[in-house]
Amino acid sequence: MTKAIIFDMDGTLFQTDKILEMSLEDTFQYLRSINKWEAETPLNKYREIMGVPLPKVWEALMPHHSIHDRKLTDQYFLKRLIENISNGRGALYPHVKETLQYLVEQKYTIFIASNGLIEYLKAIVDYYQLNQWITETFSIEQIDSLNKSDLVKLIVDTYHITNGMVIGDRLSDIKAAKDNGLVSVGCYFDFAKEEELAFADMVIHNLNELTQIELINK
Repeated sequence: MTKAIIFDMDGTLFQTDKILEMSLEDTFQYLRSINKWEAETPLNKYREIMGVPLPKVWEALMPHHSIHDRKLTDQYFLKRLIENISNGRGALYPHVKETLQYLVEQKYTIFIASNGLIEYLKAIVDYYQLNQWITETFSIEQIDSLNKSDLVKLIVDTYHITNGMVIGDRLSDIKAAKDNGLVSVGCYFDFAKEEELAFADMVIHNLNELTQIELINK
């Protein structure tokens, strides 16, 4: 029986906040330069909805813009994110690598299930060499519904998982665990909301807490 742990990426393993503001500001400055935006960069609004798939982000931030403009924004934002990751401006949360190492030594199979796009996730995994611990990374791009629960189901079905947990900072992660019969662990990190984490089976404040608790019955 596979003991699986499925991690979210943004706000769970990767400190997205480190590159968020600069990438978003660069993107909206670009939109201003081509006369597609006049107001201030909607950083606070983006923080409120952080964690949802990017197509839904642009719908929320640019409700009166065309689909073409949103796609243009999406492409430019992705480019800036990847450049900032590749230039070392981002960071993992404390204790990510040693925690992943511990989990692998304990015979857990580790996956990523993220609302991030494939290229973005690959940039993080490659830069921080996470593939030495992670079996496979799954992106919301692989699911037509853009639903985190469906993404986790894809992992569960592909790897025949019957015993596992989902670790993340948002309600979508907690719901994805419950919808697939897995244990939910909420991360009280940067983007987390207390009212959402209240639905988790357990809550951690630092990733190294995962080395101190019984995660899955052996």
